[in-house]
Amino acid sequence: MLKWALIFFIIALIAGALGFTTIAGTSIAIAKVLFFIFLALVVIFVIAAIFIGKKIF
Repeated sequence: MLKWALIFFIIALIAGALGFTTIAGTSIAIAKVLFFIFLALVVIFVIAAIFIGKKIF
């Protein structure tokens, strides 16, 4: 998921540099959503690992 967030961020940077503002804005919005979903999943897994006491990965 973090990989896709980075891909959309790079697309947004390239589109912004070329002047495609709509595509850049949409790509950065998608990248933000994916990053926060990734961050939430990491927090959930860390909390689960603390309470369960076993390795998840």
